[in-house]
Amino acid sequence: MSILIALIPALAWGSVGLVSSKMGGTAAQATLGTTFGAFVFGMITLFAFVLPTTGASFAFDGRIWLVGFVSGLFWAVGQAGQFVSYKKLGVSVGSPLSTSGQIIANALMAAAVLGEWTTGRMWMFGLLALVAVVIGAVFTALPDTKGVAKVNPDHDFKGGLVAIVISTIGYMMYFVFPNLLNKLGYITDHVHNQNGGLDYMTAIVGPQSIGQILGAFVIVIFFMKESDKMFKMGTWKNVVTGLVWALGNVFMFISTANPNVGQATASTLSQTSLIVGVFGAIYLLGEKKTKRQMIFIIIGSILVVAGAVIIAKLKTL
Repeated sequence: MSILIALIPALAWGSVGLVSSKMGGTAAQATLGTTFGAFVFGMITLFAFVLPTTGASFAFDGRIWLVGFVSGLFWAVGQAGQFVSYKKLGVSVGSPLSTSGQIIANALMAAAVLGEWTTGRMWMFGLLALVAVVIGAVFTALPDTKGVAKVNPDHDFKGGLVAIVISTIGYMMYFVFPNLLNKLGYITDHVHNQNGGLDYMTAIVGPQSIGQILGAFVIVIFFMKESDKMFKMGTWKNVVTGLVWALGNVFMFISTANPNVGQATASTLSQTSLIVGVFGAIYLLGEKKTKRQMIFIIIGSILVVAGAVIIAKLKTL
């Protein structure tokens, strides 16, 4: 059951690019609209679950709020970069490349910094699994030089890769930051481990959503320079995107707090979202692929799933 719950983020987050593409709007509008939806979900989580369950002193603990807020700022950077990559590369290419970067960064940070890979055997199989995941992700993004020319007028491979690098750094810190602050002693073990970690991880969601909104405003106004488009229809439509993302976010942190899953496994399983993203973009958004590309996509998808399963089972090896 723990692994099934940990797969919910994959389904939700794999749908984000698809939903956002259907909603339309610019990358800036998608980023801002998504944060609005995440804020709604975050406040519902705070007042309907965290406050009644843990009480006001825990739900509004200053240290928890600071951790959640900063995590939300990191997320805003990651999400903006991802939406930019989708615009420049297409969802079927941007999704696997973004995913491979996140898998490497999140798993290695959780393993090396948080100490979740404790034996040489775990490191050996973990690194082999990461190699399989990365190769699989690259396979899903391979172009066909003999195929038809790209029809995306915004296509910019170099710009898309830069966006993915920025996105990966932001997402890595968003994932790891809440547990890293416990590792550094800022969040005590008593707070971090209360109710098996569930209280802490869900308490983060509310302040995190505030950090996401403020971070998104800064990025949209000062970096994307689209302040004139912030409150147009594209933004409001993407509130739906935010609600889909937020559902995955809650289950992501629940899985992270579960000692039977952990940070490295939860973050890696969540990145099998590329399967949803890639095949959804092809069959639902109509992104064209040649027969050769489809063969590589299928092989790559199998490698990603195999690698994710190995990482999920590292603790039993």
